[in-house]
Amino acid sequence: MSNENLKKIESIFKNHQDTIQKSTSLISQISEVASLIKKTLHSGGKVLIFGNGGSASDSQHIAAEIVGRFVKERKGLPAIALTTDTSIITAVANDYGYEHIFSRQIEALCLKNDVVIGISTSGNSKNVVKGLEKANALGAITIALTGGDGGLIKKISTHAIVIDSNETARIQEAHILIGHILCELIDEGE
Repeated sequence: MSNENLKKIESIFKNHQDTIQKSTSLISQISEVASLIKKTLHSGGKVLIFGNGGSASDSQHIAAEIVGRFVKERKGLPAIALTTDTSIITAVANDYGYEHIFSRQIEALCLKNDVVIGISTSGNSKNVVKGLEKANALGAITIALTGGDGGLIKKISTHAIVIDSNETARIQEAHILIGHILCELIDEGE
């Protein structure tokens, strides 16, 4: 392997570690969000999660861990990734516009006091903003997972977990770590 590759890999690891280290300042926020999710699930509510691209994949990953299990064997818990039904997504995008693909699903599926998690590395994805706005209007607890300055979703969410980075890859790595932490804490609550 070339020296250039080794140096690049070392640099990526260091950047990742620095981003995660800076994110330890979010521990109390993550704990509070985990408690809210556990309370919601114990009271019969559900978790709705969405985002675009890599954040869509993270939404699906986190929902799968909640419905299935993360580590501990327990009963399945209600979580839905709003990124998986291509018929709904394409119909809503065609009929109303792409910016409405999540808000329309929130309108149909979200109940007061459900937890709605919008994931956007920039915090400014129009469809994530509209989804969270709809959830707020319905009385849901809204959580933003974002990066940089938090963008619009930081301002409109009940709780915002903002990764102090402007690099999409590092933000996404921190988001899935936070997703795993939330899932582990949910497991312990069962």
